[in-house]
Amino acid sequence: MDRTTQEETGACMSMAGHDEGFAAELRAATRSDHGENETSAYMAALVGGRLGGDEYAALIEQLHPVYELLERAAEALADDPVAGPFALPGLARLRALETDLAHFRGPRWRERVALLPSTARYCDRLRDVAFDWPGGFVAHHYTRYLGDLSGGQFIGRQVRRVLGLGEDDPGVLFYRFEGKPKDYKDAYRALLDAAPWDAAERARVIDEVRTAYRFNAEMAADLSRALSIEPAA
Repeated sequence: MDRTTQEETGACMSMAGHDEGFAAELRAATRSDHGENETSAYMAALVGGRLGGDEYAALIEQLHPVYELLERAAEALADDPVAGPFALPGLARLRALETDLAHFRGPRWRERVALLPSTARYCDRLRDVAFDWPGGFVAHHYTRYLGDLSGGQFIGRQVRRVLGLGEDDPGVLFYRFEGKPKDYKDAYRALLDAAPWDAAERARVIDEVRTAYRFNAEMAADLSRALSIEPAA
């Protein structure tokens, strides 16, 4: 599909979703971008239950600095009337990530973490847009946390099954939320629909969500190369 056709298709989906609210518009406009991450060799192997604890830990090592920045940005924008409410109580993942990393890598896990090039670029982007642009914060926050509440729940079940861990065991707490995922998602989508953004700002947020998905896809591709994971035959 050429660029013009992509833009026209995206515009049509955006217009169709607008009548249902911005949450539906955003989801429709970025559906194909989300799929790029799911088709990487690493994510296919993870979802398929073909990776062990070391390979899974390699992912959460890269996610840790991303969530550290997102949650620092949430604190910085806590008083912002638009961005602040998106940091719903119970969503924060950093403590769970650190507990999981200590389980897999030991108490000195921080000394072992080396950022992949894609992760470093991702973190640079977060520093650029997530601390002083409410829409930029929401775009990146949405991409990660709504993913954790949706497809991430299946990934968590797969990891638990493969590693023989229980839902509350260290190692898989990252995907363990205190409340029901659906309740979080419903509240989050209501906030998206209520955000006082005009058409231009909505388009800007959609573009930034696409950027966030691209960074996640690049990270997954880097993990595939670093761990020598080949696509399934």
